[in-house]
Amino acid sequence: MSTSAPTPPLSRAIADLRKSYERAELGEDASHADPLRQFEQWLQEAIAAQVPEPNAMTLATVGGDLRPSTRVVLIKGYDARGITWFTNYDSRKGRELAGNPWAALQFHWVELERVVRIEGRVERIDAAESDAYFHSRPLDSRIGAWASPQSQVISGRGVLVANAAKYGTQFLLQPPRPPHWGGFRLQPDCWEFWQGRKSRLHDRLRYRVDGGEWLRERLAP
Repeated sequence: MSTSAPTPPLSRAIADLRKSYERAELGEDASHADPLRQFEQWLQEAIAAQVPEPNAMTLATVGGDLRPSTRVVLIKGYDARGITWFTNYDSRKGRELAGNPWAALQFHWVELERVVRIEGRVERIDAAESDAYFHSRPLDSRIGAWASPQSQVISGRGVLVANAAKYGTQFLLQPPRPPHWGGFRLQPDCWEFWQGRKSRLHDRLRYRVDGGEWLRERLAP
C-alpha cells in the first residue's frame, strides 16, 4: 500500500494563506459603459493611491511552438487606439508578436484588490512615435537600448558594460533610436475588470465587442 509523502511545512504555510477582499465593489450601475474610461479611472486611482509601479503590466504572448510566455513591461500611453509600450523588437516577445500578433495584458494593483485584463491584436506603432518617445528617455536608457541584445545568451554582465561604454563613446549625448527598438500597441477587443470581494464572491465585469459596440456583462467569479 502506497502512502503519500508528507507535506513540507512551507507548503502547508502557503496553502493556509488567506486574505479577505473588502475594500470596494464594482457594479454595473457604477461602472463606465466605455471600458477605456473605466480603465482610465482605475489607473488614475492606482496612481493617486501611490501603489508601487501602477504602470507595470504583464504581457503574455505565444510563440510558434505554442508555448506561452509572460514578462512585465510598462505602459507608456493609452487612447482609443489601444495600449502602448516599448521594447526591443528582436527580443523573445518581439519575435513572438511578429509571428502571432495576438496577446494579453494584465494589471494587478494588489493594494486596491483590483485586476484589469486586456486582450487584442498587437501592431508596431509608426516610427515617428517611437522616435519621439525614445528621445524623451534619459541618456543612460537610450544607450542601454543599444547595449543590450535582449533575450540573447551572453557570457556575463561584462558584455553589457562593455557595450554601454562602446555606444556611449560612439554616440556621446545623441544616440539615435536603434532600428530594432520601438513601440507596440495592443488594440483591445476584450477587457475584464476584477474587484476583490468578501467570501471570494468577486466582481468581474467583461467588455467585448458586439456589433461594433461594447457589450458589458458580468462573469461569475
